[in-house]
Amino acid sequence: MRPLDDTGAAKRQDSGLPLMDIRTPSSRQEPAAAEVVETPGPGGCWQCPSSPCGSRAQQAEKKAPCPGLGLFYTLLSAFLFSVGSLFVKKVQDIHAVEISAFRCVFQMLIIIPCIIYRKTGFIGPKGQRIYLLLRGVLGSNAMILLYYAYQLTSLADATVISFSCPVFTSIIACIFLKEKYSPWDALFTAFTITGVILIVRPPFLFGSEVVEADKDYSVHVKGALVALAHAVLAAMTLVILRKIGTSVDYILSIWYYVIFGLIECVIVLSILGEWRLPHCGLDRLFLILIGMFGLGGQMFLAKALQIEKAGPVALMRTMDVVFAFIFQIIFFNDMPSWWTVGGSLCVIASNTGAAIRKWCQSTK
Repeated sequence: MRPLDDTGAAKRQDSGLPLMDIRTPSSRQEPAAAEVVETPGPGGCWQCPSSPCGSRAQQAEKKAPCPGLGLFYTLLSAFLFSVGSLFVKKVQDIHAVEISAFRCVFQMLIIIPCIIYRKTGFIGPKGQRIYLLLRGVLGSNAMILLYYAYQLTSLADATVISFSCPVFTSIIACIFLKEKYSPWDALFTAFTITGVILIVRPPFLFGSEVVEADKDYSVHVKGALVALAHAVLAAMTLVILRKIGTSVDYILSIWYYVIFGLIECVIVLSILGEWRLPHCGLDRLFLILIGMFGLGGQMFLAKALQIEKAGPVALMRTMDVVFAFIFQIIFFNDMPSWWTVGGSLCVIASNTGAAIRKWCQSTK
């Protein structure tokens, strides 16, 4: 699961997974394998529409995208998000709020020209401004919490717990959007809760030996709870994005996320007195790459949702967890415990089941 980055409208809940927050209005319609395009009348053709030609075709088929291209974009997006998370974990002596601030600054430099080019304005439709405001505040807080979780606990644990977002999305959507909460949703919720419990390993269930065996157990629990809070806020963000629908350009949604995130980060850093540039040049490079890879992941995810159905994209998004395990082993020499592996399988099974169910419903 990413910073809904999370952080963008691409992470659509109807996929069953916390997809981050970017999706164009046109991407809500599933593209057909081939689109029918009108051709000139009997007296013309594509090469010479104003003059008679031997071509009498009335319709022509537009070539479909390369098969599997959307899944490749999703895989690339998952890789970029995971690399960005790796850099967050590698940055030393920089507060998670400051990392979030740098990412907001970098994305702002990209978003402002896009808004000017698309002529969407910087405020949005009058009836949607309150929802955009909530989207910006909740989305930015979700990003900060996720970065903080990466700093407190292992990369794999934080990533897996963040993928519990769909469970909370279903519950919140049922409460506020009156969406149906089926027995299948309850089953997926049970799987996710089981996975989170296996990762956190509370002493009242697993005994005091767990605490004694892990010297950093208290920090681990704190990081797990922070990641869980991120999942809740990310779910609320997705519900708001569903409420907004196609009435607001997705670029404007990201703008609210970036501007309110930056304002909040500056205020918090001023209160904490944590604002400072990293002394190490490598950390400065990491801060830049966090913004680049985060934005790149959002763009490829948005592109994937434009040419591929949400179900397969949601299934491929679980590769975030696989990359997190690989990076944790390679770069931190930290072999995940069997508890983490079991919890990950439960969460992945829950997300996979939800995605397949949504996929089957959309094809009926």
